[in-house]
Amino acid sequence: MAKKTQKKLSPWEIVQIARHAERPNIADYTRLMCEDFVELHGDRLFGDDRGLIGGFATIGGERVMLIGHRKGRGVEENIEANFGMASPEGYRKAMRLMRLAEKYGLPVVSLVDTPGAYPGSEAEARGQAEAIAHNLEFMSTLKTPVVIVVTGEGGSGGALGIAVGDRILMLENAVYSVISPEGCASILWRDGTKAALAAETLKITADSLKGLGVIDEIVPEPEGGAHADVAQAVAAVRKAVLASLSALKKVPVAELVDRRYAKFAAMGRF
Repeated sequence: MAKKTQKKLSPWEIVQIARHAERPNIADYTRLMCEDFVELHGDRLFGDDRGLIGGFATIGGERVMLIGHRKGRGVEENIEANFGMASPEGYRKAMRLMRLAEKYGLPVVSLVDTPGAYPGSEAEARGQAEAIAHNLEFMSTLKTPVVIVVTGEGGSGGALGIAVGDRILMLENAVYSVISPEGCASILWRDGTKAALAAETLKITADSLKGLGVIDEIVPEPEGGAHADVAQAVAAVRKAVLASLSALKKVPVAELVDRRYAKFAAMGRF
C-alpha cells in the first residue's frame, strides 16, 4: 500500500503548530532526553529568571551544559516563566553557565523557544539589549562545541541571544524570525490581519531557512506536529543532537571557533 502523502502546510499553519500549547517544552526535553539534569540558578547580579533555565545534563552518556527558554504548562507556570520571554538576568545566567561549560570542557546544547525577549521597561532599564549583545559576542568565540535546536518559536533577538552555535538544528514545524508575523504585518501594512501574508514573506520555516543557509539541519516531527507524539519528537531531537556533538568533538577548538565566526559572518551573502 502506498504511503499517504502529508499535506504541505502553509507558513502560517506552521506558526500555529510552533505555538501549540502542548508542544514539547524544556521540561519535556530534560525529562525524556536527559539521563540527568541539575539546574543551576541565578546570574550573580540581579536574580534568577524562570523564563530561561539551564544546568548540567547527560544526553546519551554525553555530559553537556543544557540551556533553554522555558514555557510553562498552564496559566501559573506561564506567568512564572513570563511565557518564555527572558529578561536580562536570564541571558546573563545563560552566559554564566556557558562560561562554566568552557571551563570544564563541556559542550553547550541550547534549546530555543521564545516569542522574543521581554520588552518591558524594567527589562530595558536593566540592560536587555546589552545582555543579548554581550551573549552574541561571547558565544561567537566560546571555546567549546555549541549545538542549537530551535524547538518551537525562534523570536528575534530573544532567540538569537542563546542561538550562536556550530550546528543550528530546527524542528520541522518550528519557526525562526526577526519579528513575529503579526508584528511584521502591523509595521509593513498597518494591518495585523495580514499576518499569514507576512509569515509567507518572512521565510520563517525550516525549509526556507535551510535553503538560505541560516540553519544546518531539519529535525523531522511526527505527523500532526511534535505535540502529537512528544516522546517521538524528543527522541528525534536527541538523535540529532548526539550526531552533531559526535562530529563537532572531532574538530580542534581553535578551528571550531574560526568556523563558527565565519559561518555567522557569511549569513546574508548571496
